Amino acid sequence: MGRVIVGVTGGIAAYKACELVRLLTRADHEVRVVATASALRFVSPLTLQTLSGHPVRSELFSLTDESEISHIDLADWADVLVVAPATANVLAEIAHGLAGDLLTTVALATQAPLVAAPAMNVNMYRHPATQENLALLAKRGVTLVGPDRGELACGWEGEGRLVEPAEIVASVERILHGGELRGEVVVVTAGPTEEPVDPVRVLTNRSSGRMGFALAEEAARRGAEVLLIAGPVSLPTPYGVDRIDVRTTEEMRRAVHDAFERATVIIKAAAVSDYRAAAPPDQKIKREKHDHLTIDLVRNPDIAAEVGAKKGSRTVVAFAAETENVLSNARGKLERKQATLVVANDVSRSDVGFEVDRNEVDIVGPGPGDCVHVPAASKLEVARRILDRIQEQRRT
Repeated sequence: MGRVIVGVTGGIAAYKACELVRLLTRADHEVRVVATASALRFVSPLTLQTLSGHPVRSELFSLTDESEISHIDLADWADVLVVAPATANVLAEIAHGLAGDLLTTVALATQAPLVAAPAMNVNMYRHPATQENLALLAKRGVTLVGPDRGELACGWEGEGRLVEPAEIVASVERILHGGELRGEVVVVTAGPTEEPVDPVRVLTNRSSGRMGFALAEEAARRGAEVLLIAGPVSLPTPYGVDRIDVRTTEEMRRAVHDAFERATVIIKAAAVSDYRAAAPPDQKIKREKHDHLTIDLVRNPDIAAEVGAKKGSRTVVAFAAETENVLSNARGKLERKQATLVVANDVSRSDVGFEVDRNEVDIVGPGPGDCVHVPAASKLEVARRILDRIQEQRRT
């Protein structure tokens, strides 16, 4: 995806650089860490090396390091340079073109975009010198992320907390992707729905919601405004994504229709319940009263078909979770639901699909032979391939 240098400086928030490196590598970026001598008092180079897969660079003049890659080569290598946490001292050095260590030398030598996430005591942050340095960096095009307000490690309260690593990653992604989906409003449904049988029992399915959440995360990274309509799942909301939680198919249907007018892309990744109990009782069904129990089920509304019928210029992507005849069933679904694309996968397999982190899909379009096979990969990588196909369709 991209080549990212993470510059770590000497502040208590340096421990969060470990999570930042982990998230960047999880997103398939190649990461090199450049740490100041002070930073290595707060976090182990072995930890950063293990997470990034590369030795940590810290010395400007090192025969071992220089034999592998010079500081100028390192500066030329980067697509993005991230300094997190960025202390007041390092921000001042970068603002005034000082190059007293490896990190500031790379910052001065690189032509890659610079992202800086300030972290310091509130009084240091508010000091006129720091504010002038930040204004100077912003004027030069540096992307400043944060800081947040809150309780600081020094005991003070106010601005100076390092933002969450996910927010920094989102800034990096926007730079790397160049806002490919900027201006698009993407609605994603994810997870299962639940239909009450009685006050304590429900009809549901095995969907974890991971595929839909990965699609929402990737769409936000590409600059889209994203609304995630999620069934009952225990997954964190991706950074930059608005979320509505629902339980039943009817609740999801209302949320989708409420968002329909503004949406330009609707991705129906949720595994909604096709049926619901016709008349669930107000009290719990007691097993002692029934040797055999029959529940009258009625069909739920078909949300994908409803939005497909009135899609207009919108892109509507339906999902087909199949256990047999995957491609033929997907093509039938494409026609019945009047969808733009159908993403089909075989959920009878244990290695991909429901309840696991990997997926393998076919993206079926309307034309003869219009089918893109995505081999087994992480759901985030599959989400990228699906969004690549959506972008291609939006351009035509």
